Amino acid sequence: MTQSNASPVADQALLYPSPLKEFWQAFRHNKGAVGGLAFILLIVFCALFAPWVAPFDPSEQFRDAFLTPPAWLEGGQARFLFGTDELGRDLLSRLIHGARLSLLIGLASVVLSLIPGVLLGLVAGFFPRLLGPSIMRLMDIMLALPSLLLAVAIVAILGPGLLNTVIAIAIVSLPSYVRLTRAAVMGELGRDYVTAARLAGAGLPRLMFVTVLPNCMAPLIVQATLSFSSAILDAAALGFLGLGVQPPTPEWGTMLASARDYIERAWWVVTLPGLTILLSVLAINLMGDGLRDALDPKLKHAQ
Repeated sequence: MTQSNASPVADQALLYPSPLKEFWQAFRHNKGAVGGLAFILLIVFCALFAPWVAPFDPSEQFRDAFLTPPAWLEGGQARFLFGTDELGRDLLSRLIHGARLSLLIGLASVVLSLIPGVLLGLVAGFFPRLLGPSIMRLMDIMLALPSLLLAVAIVAILGPGLLNTVIAIAIVSLPSYVRLTRAAVMGELGRDYVTAARLAGAGLPRLMFVTVLPNCMAPLIVQATLSFSSAILDAAALGFLGLGVQPPTPEWGTMLASARDYIERAWWVVTLPGLTILLSVLAINLMGDGLRDALDPKLKHAQ
């Protein structure tokens, strides 16, 4: 009688792949999400290593190269691959350094809205009659206002600047996290594992943060990814209106605002920052779609 050389542990690994491997197998089925991930990794790489990747300092002015076309156009110069702006600054260097601010604003605003949004959503879900109505009515009032208008009003009160831009975008994004967390919590409270935890004597903090919250994280991760792209758009809009990051700091929205007077003479100073915003937001949204497909058990089984 022959014995199998495969160990039980190896057989179990084949039958039950690790959660990370299972997630990647589901994520890579969405080719758009993989392409979006590759583009975002490129942007993150440029942002992290901007001083070494960028060919010039973003504030350096070349007096002999005002509004120089990109290198592939007539009149372009090889040292300025994407051309220069109205002050003779290298456009590629400013786009690379601008990625730092845009990603920083997106990440900081998502964190500042996710944490209080989850806490308020948990409270509203666990206390649906005591605190839930007042919290949700406040969120409904915030949702009734256009997000950009609310962000403009907050920045107008606090004053323009990087920190105030992050605060404004975080406040605007707060209601979506509160509503999503409350809905997920309400759906989980009636399940058997929550009842078993209550009968085992689990306290309220343990029920909220250990028992229920981990099972609500999948939709929150997807929402955070999509909010990241919205934050980049809102930051660019505030910068375009002159209420966000102030010049000469390189930021994609601010670059659009300073170049709008030259759109007929030098299309690249407007088109290239706008195209960078478009591609970044599109890549993040594609990643969000892939995350939704990979984290939703119903969609995974359907593949």
